[in-house]
Amino acid sequence: MNIIDNLKWRYATKKFDTTKKVSAENLELLKEAVNLSASSYGLQPFKILIIENPEIREKLRAAAWGQPQITDSSHLLLFCNYLEVGPEKVDGYLKLRADINNLKLEDSKDYGDMMKSLMAALTPEQMEVWTSKQTYIALGTLLAAAAELKIDSCPMEGFDKVEFNKILGLNEKGLSASVIGAVGYRSQDDPYVVFKKVRKPLAELFETI
Repeated sequence: MNIIDNLKWRYATKKFDTTKKVSAENLELLKEAVNLSASSYGLQPFKILIIENPEIREKLRAAAWGQPQITDSSHLLLFCNYLEVGPEKVDGYLKLRADINNLKLEDSKDYGDMMKSLMAALTPEQMEVWTSKQTYIALGTLLAAAAELKIDSCPMEGFDKVEFNKILGLNEKGLSASVIGAVGYRSQDDPYVVFKKVRKPLAELFETI
Protein backbone atom coordinates (compact mmCIF):
# COMPACT_ATOMS: atom_id res chain seq x y z
CA MET A 1 0.00 0.00 0.00
CA ASN A 2 1.55 3.27 -1.12
CA ILE A 3 -0.52 5.11 1.45
CA ILE A 4 1.44 3.46 4.28
CA ASP A 5 4.76 4.71 2.93
CA ASN A 6 3.28 8.13 2.26
CA LEU A 7 1.82 8.41 5.77
CA LYS A 8 5.21 7.45 7.18
CA TRP A 9 6.70 10.25 5.06
CA ARG A 10 4.30 12.99 6.21
CA TYR A 11 4.68 14.93 9.41
CA ALA A 12 3.20 18.11 10.88
CA THR A 13 5.33 20.59 8.96
CA LYS A 14 6.28 23.57 11.07
CA LYS A 15 8.34 25.52 8.53
CA PHE A 16 7.27 25.74 4.90
CA ASP A 17 9.37 26.71 1.89
CA THR A 18 7.77 30.01 0.86
CA THR A 19 9.22 29.74 -2.68
CA LYS A 20 7.22 26.60 -3.52
CA LYS A 21 3.52 26.56 -4.30
CA VAL A 22 1.01 23.74 -4.70
CA SER A 23 -0.02 23.64 -8.36
CA ALA A 24 -3.56 24.50 -9.39
CA GLU A 25 -3.98 20.91 -10.62
CA ASN A 26 -2.93 19.40 -7.29
CA LEU A 27 -5.08 21.86 -5.36
CA GLU A 28 -8.09 20.66 -7.35
CA LEU A 29 -7.19 17.06 -6.48
CA LEU A 30 -7.03 17.96 -2.78
CA LYS A 31 -10.41 19.70 -3.01
CA GLU A 32 -11.95 16.68 -4.71
CA ALA A 33 -10.53 14.32 -2.08
CA VAL A 34 -11.92 16.45 0.76
CA ASN A 35 -15.29 16.61 -1.00
CA LEU A 36 -15.33 12.80 -1.12
CA SER A 37 -14.60 12.51 2.60
CA ALA A 38 -17.02 10.69 4.87
CA SER A 39 -19.54 12.73 6.88
CA SER A 40 -22.56 11.87 9.00
CA TYR A 41 -25.58 11.20 6.79
CA GLY A 42 -23.53 12.65 3.92
CA LEU A 43 -24.69 16.12 5.00
CA GLN A 44 -21.24 17.77 4.97
CA PRO A 45 -22.20 20.34 7.64
CA PHE A 46 -19.13 22.46 7.00
CA LYS A 47 -17.48 24.81 4.53
CA ILE A 48 -13.78 25.10 3.69
CA LEU A 49 -12.25 28.51 3.10
CA ILE A 50 -9.06 28.60 1.02
CA ILE A 51 -7.43 31.77 2.27
CA GLU A 52 -4.98 33.30 -0.19
CA ASN A 53 -5.19 37.02 0.64
CA PRO A 54 -1.83 37.86 2.27
CA GLU A 55 -3.24 40.71 4.37
CA ILE A 56 -5.94 38.46 5.83
CA ARG A 57 -3.39 35.74 6.46
CA GLU A 58 -1.24 38.21 8.41
CA LYS A 59 -4.23 39.08 10.60
CA LEU A 60 -4.97 35.40 11.13
CA ARG A 61 -1.34 34.73 12.04
CA ALA A 62 -1.61 37.31 14.81
CA ALA A 63 -4.70 35.44 16.05
CA ALA A 64 -2.75 32.17 15.93
CA TRP A 65 0.02 33.31 18.25
CA GLY A 66 2.38 34.12 15.42
CA GLN A 67 2.66 30.61 14.00
CA PRO A 68 4.44 30.93 10.63
CA GLN A 69 2.48 28.17 8.91
CA ILE A 70 -0.46 30.57 8.65
CA THR A 71 1.40 32.89 6.28
CA ASP A 72 4.20 30.71 4.91
CA SER A 73 2.30 27.65 3.69
CA SER A 74 1.33 27.54 0.03
CA HIS A 75 -2.38 27.33 0.82
CA LEU A 76 -4.31 27.74 4.04
CA LEU A 77 -7.50 25.72 4.32
CA LEU A 78 -9.79 26.74 7.16
CA PHE A 79 -12.47 24.17 7.98
CA CYS A 80 -15.59 25.94 9.26
CA ASN A 81 -18.53 24.15 10.84
CA TYR A 82 -22.12 25.30 10.47
CA LEU A 83 -23.68 26.48 13.71
CA GLU A 84 -27.06 25.10 12.73
CA VAL A 85 -28.27 22.33 10.45
CA GLY A 86 -31.94 23.05 9.93
CA PRO A 87 -34.62 21.46 7.76
CA GLU A 88 -33.58 23.49 4.71
CA LYS A 89 -30.08 21.96 4.72
CA VAL A 90 -31.53 18.47 5.02
CA ASP A 91 -33.96 19.20 2.17
CA GLY A 92 -31.12 20.55 0.03
CA TYR A 93 -29.09 17.39 0.61
CA LEU A 94 -32.05 15.12 -0.18
CA LYS A 95 -32.76 16.96 -3.43
CA LEU A 96 -29.12 16.66 -4.49
CA ARG A 97 -29.16 12.97 -3.51
CA ALA A 98 -32.32 12.38 -5.55
CA ASP A 99 -30.95 14.23 -8.59
CA ILE A 100 -27.63 12.39 -8.59
CA ASN A 101 -29.16 8.95 -8.06
CA ASN A 102 -32.27 9.50 -10.21
CA LEU A 103 -34.58 8.93 -7.24
CA LYS A 104 -38.03 10.25 -6.49
CA LEU A 105 -37.66 12.94 -3.86
CA GLU A 106 -40.82 11.87 -2.06
CA ASP A 107 -39.33 8.43 -1.46
CA SER A 108 -36.78 10.03 0.88
CA LYS A 109 -39.38 11.70 3.11
CA ASP A 110 -39.06 9.25 6.00
CA TYR A 111 -35.27 9.46 5.90
CA GLY A 112 -35.45 13.23 5.83
CA ASP A 113 -37.93 13.37 8.71
CA MET A 114 -35.65 11.16 10.77
CA MET A 115 -32.67 13.43 10.17
CA LYS A 116 -34.70 16.56 10.90
CA SER A 117 -35.97 15.15 14.19
CA LEU A 118 -32.45 14.21 15.25
CA MET A 119 -31.13 17.67 14.36
CA ALA A 120 -34.01 19.39 16.16
CA ALA A 121 -33.25 17.44 19.35
CA LEU A 122 -29.74 18.86 19.62
CA THR A 123 -29.00 21.91 21.74
CA PRO A 124 -26.97 24.67 20.05
CA GLU A 125 -23.93 23.47 21.99
CA GLN A 126 -24.46 19.85 20.92
CA MET A 127 -25.00 20.94 17.32
CA GLU A 128 -21.72 22.83 17.26
CA VAL A 129 -19.83 19.89 18.75
CA TRP A 130 -21.32 17.54 16.16
CA THR A 131 -20.68 19.76 13.15
CA SER A 132 -17.17 20.55 14.36
CA LYS A 133 -16.37 16.84 14.62
CA GLN A 134 -17.29 16.45 10.96
CA THR A 135 -14.57 18.91 9.98
CA TYR A 136 -11.93 16.70 11.58
CA ILE A 137 -12.97 13.75 9.42
CA ALA A 138 -12.56 15.95 6.34
CA LEU A 139 -9.22 17.25 7.62
CA GLY A 140 -7.97 13.66 7.97
CA THR A 141 -8.83 13.05 4.33
CA LEU A 142 -6.92 16.19 3.34
CA LEU A 143 -3.81 15.03 5.21
CA ALA A 144 -3.88 11.59 3.61
CA ALA A 145 -4.53 12.95 0.12
CA ALA A 146 -1.74 15.50 0.48
CA ALA A 147 0.67 12.74 1.52
CA GLU A 148 -0.28 10.75 -1.58
CA LEU A 149 0.73 13.76 -3.68
CA LYS A 150 3.90 14.33 -1.62
CA ILE A 151 2.49 17.64 -0.44
CA ASP A 152 3.36 18.59 3.11
CA SER A 153 0.71 19.56 5.59
CA CYS A 154 0.14 20.75 9.11
CA PRO A 155 -3.14 20.32 11.01
CA MET A 156 -3.63 23.23 13.39
CA GLU A 157 -5.93 23.78 16.36
CA GLY A 158 -3.80 26.43 18.01
CA PHE A 159 -5.64 29.62 17.16
CA ASP A 160 -8.19 32.00 18.64
CA LYS A 161 -11.44 30.85 17.05
CA VAL A 162 -13.38 33.86 18.28
CA GLU A 163 -10.88 36.21 16.66
CA PHE A 164 -10.83 34.16 13.44
CA ASN A 165 -14.61 34.39 13.33
CA LYS A 166 -14.43 38.17 13.71
CA ILE A 167 -11.72 38.66 11.09
CA LEU A 168 -13.57 36.56 8.52
CA GLY A 169 -17.13 37.48 9.50
CA LEU A 170 -18.00 33.83 9.95
CA ASN A 171 -20.74 34.02 12.56
CA GLU A 172 -22.77 36.26 10.26
CA LYS A 173 -22.64 33.43 7.73
CA GLY A 174 -23.76 30.84 10.29
CA LEU A 175 -20.23 29.41 10.50
CA SER A 176 -17.45 29.05 13.03
CA ALA A 177 -13.75 28.36 12.53
CA SER A 178 -13.01 24.78 13.55
CA VAL A 179 -9.59 23.53 12.44
CA ILE A 180 -6.86 24.42 9.92
CA GLY A 181 -5.06 22.42 7.27
CA ALA A 182 -1.96 24.25 6.01
CA VAL A 183 -0.42 22.69 2.90
CA GLY A 184 2.75 23.32 0.91
CA TYR A 185 6.30 22.04 0.84
CA ARG A 186 8.66 21.60 3.76
CA SER A 187 11.66 23.80 4.24
CA GLN A 188 14.89 21.91 4.74
CA ASP A 189 15.49 24.29 7.64
CA ASP A 190 12.51 22.81 9.50
CA PRO A 191 14.11 21.12 12.53
CA TYR A 192 11.38 18.47 12.49
CA VAL A 193 12.45 17.17 9.06
CA VAL A 194 15.00 14.82 10.61
CA PHE A 195 12.70 13.43 13.30
CA LYS A 196 11.44 9.88 12.97
CA LYS A 197 7.69 9.39 13.37
CA VAL A 198 6.76 8.34 16.90
CA ARG A 199 3.74 6.07 17.18
CA LYS A 200 2.58 3.42 19.64
CA PRO A 201 3.23 -0.24 18.81
CA LEU A 202 0.20 -1.75 17.07
CA ALA A 203 -0.21 -4.27 19.89
CA GLU A 204 -0.63 -1.41 22.35
CA LEU A 205 -2.96 0.66 20.18
CA PHE A 206 -5.30 -2.13 19.08
CA GLU A 207 -7.14 -4.70 21.18
CA THR A 208 -9.21 -7.50 19.73
CA ILE A 209 -12.23 -8.44 21.83
